[in-house]
Amino acid sequence: MFTGSLPALVTPFKDGAVDFDTLKKLVEWHIEQGSHGLVPVGTTGESPTLTHTEHEQVIEAVVEAAAGRVPVIAGTGSNNTTEGVRFMEHAARVGSSAALVVTPYYNKPTQAGMIAHFTAMHDAADLPIIIYNIPGRSAVDMSPATMGELAKLPRIIGVKDATGDLARVSLQRMTCGKEFLQLSGEDATAIGFNAQGGRGCISVTANVAPKLCAEFQEATLRGDYATALEYQDRLMPLHRAIFLEPGLVGAKYGLSLLGLCSDEVRLPLTPLTEGTRLAIKDAMIHAGLIS
Repeated sequence: MFTGSLPALVTPFKDGAVDFDTLKKLVEWHIEQGSHGLVPVGTTGESPTLTHTEHEQVIEAVVEAAAGRVPVIAGTGSNNTTEGVRFMEHAARVGSSAALVVTPYYNKPTQAGMIAHFTAMHDAADLPIIIYNIPGRSAVDMSPATMGELAKLPRIIGVKDATGDLARVSLQRMTCGKEFLQLSGEDATAIGFNAQGGRGCISVTANVAPKLCAEFQEATLRGDYATALEYQDRLMPLHRAIFLEPGLVGAKYGLSLLGLCSDEVRLPLTPLTEGTRLAIKDAMIHAGLIS
């Protein structure tokens, strides 16, 4: 159910407020383009600068717009377990398909602390959970052994792995089992990730190139790595350009070139520098997204 290309949706803004009309249009566009699911209010959805009310409204709007046509994996993570429980309960109540829960950032919990946090999130709602492990942002790294302990809980079903360490896929197969769902959290290495047992990617680039990312994932999942490599060659400059500065800013700029979304972001993020804008535009031309 949760495989393939799963865009980590941006949250569009208009004059400082969430632009729900554009958000719903983006959902329609992604479904039409072949995205296999949607992931609202993760880091790419600017969750750190959304109010709690906005966070919940975005989840509800995406679930409503998707209308069961693709799964919606709601971002419910927090470094405050009580707050995360609130988001879990809300996501389940409005009909999300699953929850994406990031390792608690800034607090730097121990491995035991992460087990306690994720157990509380697990027990809060009858909703499958995908762990989001991104040590570069959260300053903590969930070990494969800890993940293996959490995988024993019935509703902790997988991981979005943004470590960039491709060996983690095999290590986590050892500790979590071969059926534990592993999704890449890094676009540039998604081809190698799937070759080692991954089943998809929660993708930033898929905001801008959903059809190409979906077709790339489909090729890997049927074992056609020759075709997947052709897509990789088309997409790699875009993967790189989008992340020259914070990825969500790059994704919004790419969407603005397609006429689909404003490039407005909330402070402390700022608009892209001119050099990055040119790199993204050139990469989109290379991928055949614009002329």
